[in-house]
Amino acid sequence: MKLTFIGAAHEVTGSCYFLEAAGKKFIVDCGMEQGPDQYENQDIPVAASELDFALLTHAHIDHSGNFPLIHARGFRGPIYATAATCDLCDIMLRDSAHIQMFEAEWRNRKAKRNGQMEFVPAYTMEDALGVIQQFVECNYNQVIQIAEGIKVRFVDAGHLLGSASIELWITEDGEERKIVFSGDIGNTEQPLIKDPEYLDSADYVVMESTYGDRSHGEKPDYVTELVEILRKTFKRGGNVVIPSFAVGRTQEMLYFLRKIKEDNMLPEFAGFEVYVDSPLAVQATSIFKEHYSECYDEEAMELINKGINPIAFSGLKLSITSDESRAINFNETPKVILSASGMCDAGRIKHHLKHNLWRSDSTILFVGYQAVGTLGRSLVEGAKDVHIFGEEIHVNADIVRLPGISGHADNAGLMRWASSFKEKPKRVFVAHGDDTVCDLFAKRLEDELGYQAMAPYSGTEVDLVTNEITRETVGIVIKRAEQKAKSRKAAGVFARLVAAGQRLMTVIRHNEGGTNKDLAKFADQINSLCDKWDR
Repeated sequence: MKLTFIGAAHEVTGSCYFLEAAGKKFIVDCGMEQGPDQYENQDIPVAASELDFALLTHAHIDHSGNFPLIHARGFRGPIYATAATCDLCDIMLRDSAHIQMFEAEWRNRKAKRNGQMEFVPAYTMEDALGVIQQFVECNYNQVIQIAEGIKVRFVDAGHLLGSASIELWITEDGEERKIVFSGDIGNTEQPLIKDPEYLDSADYVVMESTYGDRSHGEKPDYVTELVEILRKTFKRGGNVVIPSFAVGRTQEMLYFLRKIKEDNMLPEFAGFEVYVDSPLAVQATSIFKEHYSECYDEEAMELINKGINPIAFSGLKLSITSDESRAINFNETPKVILSASGMCDAGRIKHHLKHNLWRSDSTILFVGYQAVGTLGRSLVEGAKDVHIFGEEIHVNADIVRLPGISGHADNAGLMRWASSFKEKPKRVFVAHGDDTVCDLFAKRLEDELGYQAMAPYSGTEVDLVTNEITRETVGIVIKRAEQKAKSRKAAGVFARLVAAGQRLMTVIRHNEGGTNKDLAKFADQINSLCDKWDR
């Protein structure tokens, strides 16, 4: 019964954990690293084709984004997640594949002109479509027997539509252990979705620490503050551009904007238009409507019961095509533009920034965390000039933050969640936070709650029966990360071929005990393939 830490170890993104227990090999989360990559991550220690199944806490790409990659490498097992998570992954993984293929096409046009090496995307749309078929919907609060000796339950984490903490019970050789994976723990009193549920028992806990060193402070009056930002900008004749994650944050902002319009809080600009410029955000908004019954909080349900859609209103414009997106910036009427991505590193938001950052009458409104190294972080830290699509843009627009809007619990919320266990867990593992934050929060758990806590690096292994750290690693800092990333991607196709070979060996083992006729036919086909490609 072994747990190995793979991703989001002393880093905020890339969540992934490997378990080998009850005769099964499986993972919890398979996230893509986003933003700066500080430490090297160990690969999953078995071939992807040997994984029996996977569990997923929620749909954000830093938790789900590498599932198409392991599908490309041979993973064909079921992926268990809540119904809303399955539906969101359907659109988000396709969007991720589209972005990567588009980036590869763009880079390769430049590479061809410059005689550089081909850029290979991590995975293709075919991989994304393939892995989407492996998702299995699970209800909240239902204990599910995944395999003999393995049971799971998904509990609402209050972070995103469909987000969950996972309770995992493992029985092996007469020994049972309960492991809780917090996923991303939600902030309280968020619009639309419910508050996080708290768990009261666990032998081991793996918990996030994104805001482990920070407080959101006193909760602001979001609607009133937003009204003043809109009024000030519209009076100048400018636009309010809101870089916003397509899933979650966009829907929250629509909730606030609907209230402003419904209550006529901006009468001098009562007919102002709001553009949602992101096909992904449009699709996600539709999914929010579909899953209201299991995910919406009481306030949102009151509106639903009155026949009011909490995230729709007059003046809302949905931009799907590229032509519709471009047309927004030729409309001179002051407006709100909600566009992906939330940290300004990709997507249509970069075009809107290019058209608005230089304008002293416009406002760029940040409503979420901006990771170190992103364009969004540079702007909120006061950058006077930025580069977008190879062009230097001088920043004249107002750069404003609406504090406190976060889908993550702050340090007090994390401690409240951690202190809900009636008996002390055997050990708490702190992950999914900035390098120093993980250590600081682990120390706080020890000092204030008396927990045995640690912040493992990638590759650390734990025996869950004996509570022994059987392998403790140190962080290996990545040097020349950009060059290494290019080398890894250039070698991506060969790595895919190696993964296919590993999968073939797994399939061969699965055929042990078959009839002589079938085995002979299989062997002939393999030899024929080898004859064709042996160079």
